[in-house]
Amino acid sequence: MDKPSPPAPPLRPARTPGPELQARLDTHWRKTRRLTAILLLVWLLTGFLTVFYARELLHLNLFGWPLPFYMAAQGASLVYLAIIAFYAWRMRRLDRAFHVEEKT
Repeated sequence: MDKPSPPAPPLRPARTPGPELQARLDTHWRKTRRLTAILLLVWLLTGFLTVFYARELLHLNLFGWPLPFYMAAQGASLVYLAIIAFYAWRMRRLDRAFHVEEKT
């Protein structure tokens, strides 16, 4: 015969954050959303607008090359890497600041 399974441990109710912690969470996520929106705007300007307005931007030179050509050749890739690096650096700072406050 099968052994009866032991009773399951009682479920603990989920802790709801207090008003002070909830305010800090709201601030953290507001800053995170703002950073994400700004970096997405930079991504859009880099990837779409320089190509869409290539003819209008031909008179702008960067390192001796027309700006649309430079952005298509290597500039956009460098900007994307910079966006990723900046996002990682800034989010690490935001998370550390949030967790330091949370521990106190």
